[in-house]
Amino acid sequence: MKKRAVIQAIGHSVPDKVLTNHDLEKLVDTSDEWIIQRTGISERRMCGPGETTSVLSIRAAKEALAHAKMSPAELDLVVVGTVTGDMLFPSTSCLVQAGIGAVNAGAFDVGAACAGFIYSLSVATAMIENGQVKNALVVGADTLTHFIDWTDRSTCILFGDGAGAVVLSGEEDQGRGIMRTVLLADGTGSQYIDLEIGGSRYPTTNPESAKARKCIYMAGSEVYRFAVNAMGEACCRILDEAGLSPKDVDLFVPHQANLRIIDSAAKRLGLSEEKVFVNVHKYGNTSGGSIPLALYEAEHEGRLQPGMLVMTVGFGAGLVWGANLIRW
Repeated sequence: MKKRAVIQAIGHSVPDKVLTNHDLEKLVDTSDEWIIQRTGISERRMCGPGETTSVLSIRAAKEALAHAKMSPAELDLVVVGTVTGDMLFPSTSCLVQAGIGAVNAGAFDVGAACAGFIYSLSVATAMIENGQVKNALVVGADTLTHFIDWTDRSTCILFGDGAGAVVLSGEEDQGRGIMRTVLLADGTGSQYIDLEIGGSRYPTTNPESAKARKCIYMAGSEVYRFAVNAMGEACCRILDEAGLSPKDVDLFVPHQANLRIIDSAAKRLGLSEEKVFVNVHKYGNTSGGSIPLALYEAEHEGRLQPGMLVMTVGFGAGLVWGANLIRW
C-alpha cells in the first residue's frame, strides 16, 4: 500500500515579549484603530536578547517530539522553512538538528518566505512517500522583527516572531496525512518584497553595499493585490486537483498576514466564519511560522480534530505561494 506522510504531533514557540499597537503608537505616526482597521492585528511577539530563529525552532521541535513520544534519534530528516536564518551558513536546520540531538538526521533549509512551511512540508512528504526517510521534522520559523525599520509604519506594524513544528511519519494509507500540495511562483514580482543586504549581490564586506536596503521592504498595494488573487487561486487549484469542493473542507488555516486578505479568500471559497481559523490579531505576520503556529492553536482550542480535512494556503516574497490539503 502507498505510504502517506502523517502528522504525528505539533509544537510551537513564541517569544514572551509582546509588542502592542499602543507600543507602536510611541514609535511611529500610527494608531491602534488604524492598524486594526487595515490589518486586523492588535499585537505581535518580538524576540528578546539571544532569541534567534534556531532558538524558537528548537523549542517548537522539542515540544512536537515530546507530544509524538519520539526520540530525536529516530528522526531521519530535519527541514526548516525560514528566510531569517541565524547565519547565511550553516543552515538553521543544522543548528536545530544539533540542538535537539537528531544524530541520525539529514538537515537542510527551505527559503520560501511566508510559504516556507507549505514548501517544506511538501518536500518532506515527497521524501517519505518515496521511501527515502521514515520520520521527519518540519519547522516553519521566522524572526522578522530583527530586520524591521521601526520608522516605517507600512512594515513595522505587520511582523512578529514565531515558530511551529510538526513530526511526520510514513504510514500505510489509512486516509490520513498530507493529501495534496500545490506550489507556485512568479519571480517577476521579486522586487515587491525583499531584504537586499547580506547576500552575494550586496555583501556586507563591499563598500558598494552601503546603498542597499538593510531592512525589509514591501510594496504594500502590489503585494495586497497579489495575495488576494494568489490565495484564492491556490485554494481553487488544489481542490480541483483533488476532486473536492470548498464544502469538503472542515477547517481553513491560511497564512496570517492580514485579516482583509483572509476574509477575501474565505469569501471567494464560500467558507463560513466557523471554518476559518484566525490568530493574526495575536501574532501578526510570523512568515514561515504563521501556518504551523495557527495549526497548533487550532488543535489546542479543539477546532482541529483527528480526521478533519484542513486546507492551508500561504504566499510571500519570491513571489511564491501554495497550499496543502491535510487529513488531520
